[in-house]
Amino acid sequence: MLKGILSVSGHSGLFKLVAESKNNIIVESLDSGKRMPVYSTAKVSTLEDIAIYTNEGDVPLKDIFKTISDKEDGGAAISEKASGSELKNYFETILPDYDKDRVYVSDIKKVILWYNTLQEKELLDFTETEEEAGSDSDE
Repeated sequence: MLKGILSVSGHSGLFKLVAESKNNIIVESLDSGKRMPVYSTAKVSTLEDIAIYTNEGDVPLKDIFKTISDKEDGGAAISEKASGSELKNYFETILPDYDKDRVYVSDIKKVILWYNTLQEKELLDFTETEEEAGSDSDE
């Protein structure tokens, strides 16, 4: 689900990987649809590799998105423009044991913004997560 969805430092929003070359990658904005090159000097993170700190360890972003989706019945989450205390309270219902010292309001805003963007573009598909969980129990 999150394969090929990228966050590029210095650019707002999310991007889809379109092509790769030796010195750069070509990405397409999920918001505007515009394509641009991203060079090797830019910090690029794939959403698949991002996790949120908790008191017990790290929780992958896809698990957090699944929890938000379940809570909102597949709908949009709270606005990322809500106040810091509202965002913290909301995030605590999603991930009660998140590490309050290492997860900042700006991180929560990004998670909510990314979820809402992917949900709006209908790019959230949790069937693969459920299939993976099902195959683990068969072994």
